[in-house]
Amino acid sequence: MGQTARVTAFAWIAVGSLAAWLWLLLCRGFFWRTDVRLPPRRDPESWPYVCVVVPARDEAGMLPLSLPSLLAQEYPGRAEVILVDDGSTDGTGELARGIGRTCGGLALTVDAPGEPPAGWTGKLWAVRHGMALARARGPEFLLLTDADIAHEPDSLRELVAAAHGGGYDLVSQMARLRVASGWERLVVPAFVYFFAQLYPFRWIGRKGSRTAAAAGGCVLLSAAAADRAGVPDTIRHAVIDDVALARAVRRGGGRVWLGLADRVDSVRPYPRLGDLWRMVSRSAYAQLRHQPLLLAGTVAGLTFVYLVPPVAVVVGMAGGGIALALPGAAAWLVMAGTYVPMLRYYAQPLWLAPVLPFTALLYLLMTVDSAVQHYRGRGAAWKGRTYARPGAVPEEG
Repeated sequence: MGQTARVTAFAWIAVGSLAAWLWLLLCRGFFWRTDVRLPPRRDPESWPYVCVVVPARDEAGMLPLSLPSLLAQEYPGRAEVILVDDGSTDGTGELARGIGRTCGGLALTVDAPGEPPAGWTGKLWAVRHGMALARARGPEFLLLTDADIAHEPDSLRELVAAAHGGGYDLVSQMARLRVASGWERLVVPAFVYFFAQLYPFRWIGRKGSRTAAAAGGCVLLSAAAADRAGVPDTIRHAVIDDVALARAVRRGGGRVWLGLADRVDSVRPYPRLGDLWRMVSRSAYAQLRHQPLLLAGTVAGLTFVYLVPPVAVVVGMAGGGIALALPGAAAWLVMAGTYVPMLRYYAQPLWLAPVLPFTALLYLLMTVDSAVQHYRGRGAAWKGRTYARPGAVPEEG
């Protein structure tokens, strides 16, 4: 009797997981679709002046792949690039100057702000310095991009035309991340999939929406909106700076748009699981605002949504009965189906779709590890800096 009761209870849990997946499929902004690309573009009568700000810390390996693409932008208006060397020890600044002399194209300024003061993350301190240099020149827009992001020659033009056509103050594209190694194939498409599930792109672009997010690798920002939002000073301690930036702009009355990129690519490799683990775990607990209850809820939610279906199928096939296996299989099928568009976007084999529960388990462990590192005082460690208690991302609304 006790065994039967346990199986029946687990069957109802599997039914609940299926119901959750049906809700995610239909009621979460169709997050799983990958057709949210740049909104309709309209060329302005007069192309605005744009300053491109690139924070860079120990990026000598990436700059030869990324910086020439910025200098080669085919932009009809005035534009220039400001690269901020954030305390690099690998000759990033000198390499950037050499690339500027060799490649030509847009004007390049390379500067260094020194170490960040207390209360600032290194990247945002570098962004602040770059934005201050830019503001002295009086641009109408700022393109905030990372040192590992390569842009096609028309990228800047398309971003400005999209902002003008839709009346947006912030237009951000999630760069297509590198997917080459086995671990990248397993983890990277899921990273974007989970991000879209958390911040459905369709919701972000709606007027009056409370959902706001951006992808820090490619953010076109109106200088006026930046001033109204007081950024980056108002988000100076945020580890997840791109989401914090979008929320600050939204609170300042600005319109925000985020979607997937076609012609903006990350060139940074993450060949080993440890590389990907550090990328995720450094900010996962900050996303949960360092609250143990949110961590517990996240672990329970990931288990309920992603792990219950395959476990229900295995237990049901092993003797638990069709009443357990059937809802588990249906939930697993819906889960895999929603993952297929992202795998196609990344040109990956579709057999990875049913493996999503294993990938979700990896993310669950990364999130727990992020909390463990936080309570050990290591916080968000990245490129030689450790933020023991980084500021949390401000709440929506």
